Amino acid sequence: MKLLDYIKPLTKEQLEVFSSSCGSTVGQIKQVAYGRRASAELAIRIDIASLGQVSCEDIRGDIDWKYLRDSSADSKQAA
Repeated sequence: MKLLDYIKPLTKEQLEVFSSSCGSTVGQIKQVAYGRRASAELAIRIDIASLGQVSCEDIRGDIDWKYLRDSSADSKQAA
């Protein structure tokens, strides 16, 4: 799901709570929703705050998230 589609139905209060749970502001979340590039860290926080409805891949398709996830799984298995 696109971030814009996720935030459109939210009330002002819900958007404020969501933005806060992302460690961000309403203004920054709206900027990202309308096309501004988010940091990888913000993309992860949005993914977490939206309970996976807006994935990291949806926000930053230019990052190889699969590689990072696979690397993390490999590290856990080695430990």
